Amino acid sequence: MSDNLPACPQCSSEYTYEMNALMVCPECGHEWVPAAGGAGAEGGAGDRVIKDAVGNVLSDGDTVTVIKALKVKGSASGIKAGTKVRNIRLVDGVDGHDIDCRIEGFGAMQLKSSVVKKA
Repeated sequence: MSDNLPACPQCSSEYTYEMNALMVCPECGHEWVPAAGGAGAEGGAGDRVIKDAVGNVLSDGDTVTVIKALKVKGSASGIKAGTKVRNIRLVDGVDGHDIDCRIEGFGAMQLKSSVVKKA
């Protein structure tokens, strides 16, 4: 092979491959974002990868769709499945709520990445 891809940081397998912005190990299934500076350990906590319910990597500014109906405290009706949420922001939220967003008709709130899929 002409590419010099890094070995898997979990199992040290040399059979890694690129999938979009991620590196993938076919032996152990580990996925990671390659370090831009070359060799070195993890860059820090800011390199955390947040995925939606079907495994797509999310980033700031993405548009997502809610995949199941959600109850909202203080509201007679909740958020319906299929609701589009634009311009999300990824945060280190409380209790697994890692998406900060504004939903039309409800206002600002936080969602879990496990209840959305990338649109």
